[in-house]
Amino acid sequence: MSALSLAPRALYEEVAELMRQRIYRRELEPGSWIDELKIAEEYGISRTPLREALKVLAAEGLVTMKVRRGAYVTEVSEKDLNNVYHLLSLLESDAAGVVARTATEAELKELQELHDELEAAAQDRDRFFALNERFHMRLLEIADNRWRDQMVADLRKVMKLNRQNSLLKSGRIDESLAEHRAILGALLSRDAASAAQRMQEHFRNGLEAAA
Repeated sequence: MSALSLAPRALYEEVAELMRQRIYRRELEPGSWIDELKIAEEYGISRTPLREALKVLAAEGLVTMKVRRGAYVTEVSEKDLNNVYHLLSLLESDAAGVVARTATEAELKELQELHDELEAAAQDRDRFFALNERFHMRLLEIADNRWRDQMVADLRKVMKLNRQNSLLKSGRIDESLAEHRAILGALLSRDAASAAQRMQEHFRNGLEAAA
């Protein structure tokens, strides 16, 4: 009985992830109408799990539901972007300070190794993007505040609507790497104030590139 009750949830979550990735890849453009019939046919599903998936994406801010008009891919305004980066800067700079003070040597070594992978991926934008997120999320895990982790995860989903394009800007990957080196250096030195400041600078520069 329990297996049967879990099946619909697994389906709509899978559909939500498929659509989430299409949105991030810009296969579904910001502001575009989501053709539910067409997508349901593409995935070979009924509209019920698709609508449940759209509710999930709407809760994440990736989709906007309009009365009697259907679902649209969210367009992130300049104000939205400013607000998202502002909150991420506050939350992640606080986490960086915590990690500088409390991380074990093994945890700091793990961040160093992630950073080394990031350096090696400078010529591969997609891999760089994925490793960059892994570094930030691992830092948050080490800081160990599940409420902060959830808020950041939700904010980053919205940030991704613009974030990947910011890395296309000339020199931004090199700038981002330099900022990561400064963050890591502060963490390894266990300088909490500097780690927090470097993280804030990282987000400030990221916002300028994304705007």
